[in-house]
Amino acid sequence: MKKLTLLSIATLLTICSFAQGIRLNGYAIGAFDDAVDSYYSTTNYYNGHIKGGLVWGLGLEFAAHKENGIELLYLHQDTHAPMNYYNIVSKYTDFKLQMNYAMIGGTRYVHGHNDKIEGYGGLLLGANFMHLENPDNGNSGNKTFFAWGLRLGGNFWASHKVGIKLQAQLLSNVQSAGGGFYFGTGGAGAGISTYSTMYQFGLGGGLVFRLK
Repeated sequence: MKKLTLLSIATLLTICSFAQGIRLNGYAIGAFDDAVDSYYSTTNYYNGHIKGGLVWGLGLEFAAHKENGIELLYLHQDTHAPMNYYNIVSKYTDFKLQMNYAMIGGTRYVHGHNDKIEGYGGLLLGANFMHLENPDNGNSGNKTFFAWGLRLGGNFWASHKVGIKLQAQLLSNVQSAGGGFYFGTGGAGAGISTYSTMYQFGLGGGLVFRLK
């Protein structure tokens, strides 16, 4: 673990030394509700919503040149997942859900005649570390899912160093066979064997700081 940490730090320092520009991005995105469901049989199912809310985070972005950037990104959301599920009889629970995204993103910038405005778009890839709690029985569980995202927005520079960010984004994590949360008897254990995917759209913005 110590060797891995030292290697990660060395890699980050190498990227910093070769980067033409370094930015610190702060995000505050309002996410919308998303419907999710999983049906294996009439006695093994759940359906409900992943509620929206504030998605906040930080990203450190390195620019190879003016048009392209690579960003290391962390996003966090505390929310709820009201679900109908089967537990001998049909039941309803408002689960507590925490999501932590660790992602790497590629960004393409578009510049016009006004150097204080730049548009951008890009793709995010990484993982979503999810923590789920059942308030009815106190059970909880953790799962990690492959995650991806898309974003489109613009930076509006108030000065050379500080800008305001406006952004639309889509975040998704894939729950493939055997990989989903079980919203049921165990409260938050792993076990659902069917397919369900979450898509969460958001609008918001943040701040961007030029460090180099």
